[in-house]
Amino acid sequence: PEAVDTEILNIFLEEATDILERCDSLLNTWRDNLPDLSIVRNLQREIHTFKGGARMSGVSAMGNLSHSMETLLESIAGQLLPPSLSAIDALEQGCDRLNVWTEQASQGVMPQVDQALHLFEQQVEALTAVPVQPTAVTEEPASIDTAPEELQEIPDVVVPEIEADLGEEAEELIALDVAPEEPEEPEEPIATPSEAPSEAPATPQHIRVDADLLDSLVNSAGEISIFRSRLEQQIGHMRDNLKEFDETVSRLREQFRKHEIETETQIRSTYQHESPDGSDEFDPLEMDRFSSMQQLSRSLSESVADLLNLQELLDDAARKSEALLVQQSRVSTELQEGLMQTRMVHFGTIAPRLRRIIRTAASEVGKKARLQLRMTGGGDQLDRNVLERITAPLEHLLRNSIVHGIEKPAARRKLNKPAEGQLSITVAAEATEFVVRVEDDGAGMNLKAIHKRAIEMGLVDEKADPPQQQLLQLILNSGFSTSKTVTALAGRGVGMDVVNSEIKQIGGSVEIDTEEGKSSRFTIRIPFTLAVMQAIGVMAGEHRYLIPVASVAGVARILPADYEALVEQQKPVYEFAGDQFNVLDLESLLGEPQTPLGDDTISMLLIKSGEQRAAFRVSELLGHREIVIKPVGPQISSVPGILGGTISGDGQVVIIIDAGPLIRQALLTGARPAPVMENIDIRPKKTLALVVDDSITMRKVTTRVLESHDFEVITAKDGIDATEKMQERIPDLLLLDIEMPRMDGYQVAEYVRADVRLRHIPIIMITSRAGDKHRSRGEKAGANAYLSKPYKESELITEVNQLLDREME
Repeated sequence: PEAVDTEILNIFLEEATDILERCDSLLNTWRDNLPDLSIVRNLQREIHTFKGGARMSGVSAMGNLSHSMETLLESIAGQLLPPSLSAIDALEQGCDRLNVWTEQASQGVMPQVDQALHLFEQQVEALTAVPVQPTAVTEEPASIDTAPEELQEIPDVVVPEIEADLGEEAEELIALDVAPEEPEEPEEPIATPSEAPSEAPATPQHIRVDADLLDSLVNSAGEISIFRSRLEQQIGHMRDNLKEFDETVSRLREQFRKHEIETETQIRSTYQHESPDGSDEFDPLEMDRFSSMQQLSRSLSESVADLLNLQELLDDAARKSEALLVQQSRVSTELQEGLMQTRMVHFGTIAPRLRRIIRTAASEVGKKARLQLRMTGGGDQLDRNVLERITAPLEHLLRNSIVHGIEKPAARRKLNKPAEGQLSITVAAEATEFVVRVEDDGAGMNLKAIHKRAIEMGLVDEKADPPQQQLLQLILNSGFSTSKTVTALAGRGVGMDVVNSEIKQIGGSVEIDTEEGKSSRFTIRIPFTLAVMQAIGVMAGEHRYLIPVASVAGVARILPADYEALVEQQKPVYEFAGDQFNVLDLESLLGEPQTPLGDDTISMLLIKSGEQRAAFRVSELLGHREIVIKPVGPQISSVPGILGGTISGDGQVVIIIDAGPLIRQALLTGARPAPVMENIDIRPKKTLALVVDDSITMRKVTTRVLESHDFEVITAKDGIDATEKMQERIPDLLLLDIEMPRMDGYQVAEYVRADVRLRHIPIIMITSRAGDKHRSRGEKAGANAYLSKPYKESELITEVNQLLDREME
């Protein structure tokens, strides 16, 4: 046989699958609109394009079968044959055979026609026996059993010779590059202005990108967003330091002004004491000294002015950097969204594949079934990676519905059901979850058989009477099957185990419901794998967590007494905006130590996830931010309640919570809010010290010393700032400088001793004023200890431990 041009063959095979998917969608639409001959003409164009590509690439088997299919379509379009369900069945079986051959050719094995073309022609001959009635649609004739097993067992052979005369087929292959794109809704027919492929209108050029490369680009864009958030945090710190710098320069100017006045006063005073009586002039030596002081003062004044100019330059640079970061943030977000859109695909793209699964399975067991695909709530697109992962579970569920659920046509007629079973897949987007519901109108699940099999496998006790929901979940166990015989489609008990395992690995869940004799429904919930989302931060125990904003219905604040009353109810429920939210404790659900209520109002985070509603008590809300989702691996992502992770601006890894599974698990297990803790806190608590000093250096040095001895430290830049900080948190220890702007150390000490809430706080004054009068005034103001700058670290820690009655470390 002559060698095949692999480049031409690869081009054809890449387009062949798309063409056959469009054909399958058109056939499904035609089944609902049988008299519509415009769909037939669209099918003709697709099959004609496929035929030209098959012959151009040298795959004669595909070319011959598609030619026969095109001939049948021409007869129907020319009203030589009536449109009928039998014709659609024959064409669907032909498309299935072309799909099988396409997969074989992609693996390097070329097929030959053998019996497939003969069986198809037999079906066409049966159709020609029906008289033509152009004005009405004919009833479906008895179809010939085409034995799908025979179609699938055609032996593979070496590639046949390529026909020498390509002629028109060369133009048909070129038409592959300008074939109409797949419509957004797979069920809709494709409308092409021109019947000739060579005259088809030019479409925008497309390029093919390797999936791994695209994933790498998405991850890189996510890294850019993380670096940007860290830069924003660094610029925020720089802004704070610039404010400190500005205040320091202002303080320096004031001190320098006072220094000038004091110096000139002292020089004049000295001269008046030493000069002769009645002399108004400076002594030459005094004049030189006065001139030197003036020169030094002038130099210092210029240095202060230089510092001011430097501060203005730094402030201007910070402002421009912030503006650039805002622009970069906008471009980065657009880039991220664009890359994510390239990875998003329509869920309907797998509809032809699922319909082929149903047709094949139904033929093997002698049943009839049809698939309906419904999309609601904007759930028509999802990540390509997720779609690939859920395709195999969906195939298992559909096969199970055919084998175990849908009855045979005779049995369905006795039950007053249509002979053709109905399977439906409903796709919807709910908050942070992508929900897929697979439902059939079959016999439902035999709960007695499931219970009996569960007892045999030792999954439940013989005397136990588990609820229906718990019983249905047992079929997800490996090896669980109620089938008495093992076939190619069922009986081994691995199908549902595969479904459960695959869905769990992408952080999803499977819910099962059934109505005996009427239907079965499987609900698959999987998280969106968007790279960027908006989230709100919360504190639970000692750790930070993030919850997607899309699932947050609102935030409320209630008094501790009101929360205690809620918790004491049998079923705690909080009402908000007309909805009822089950009250749950986020810390207990996450396994974190519980935070006591305290005296402040309590934050309630109201969550909506699908049909679930919950009000989480959180110890602290950390605000809203844009985050980049990072994968956490199959081991962690399979844990219910974990959507992913992200990296914060300070480089810490923060877990993103998927609230839906947490709520469902809590309601299923009957979890209640943890008992209110008023006076007991099981978390280790550090001693809180407040360092008040107008010098940045002293604040940093003192903070470092205290933190090295396991203190928690907060700082204030002056007395006013310190009083504001103490309104928010009451420290265990106060370290004060004396000379500070706005409010000095003496005033702060007097303020603390006059406040009932604060008067118990030990005060250590740390200052350069080492005189007895300053020490005496400090003690009078309420200081417990007095240290002079510079101090030794050991001296400070000794004083601190003595005041707090701590053991020396």
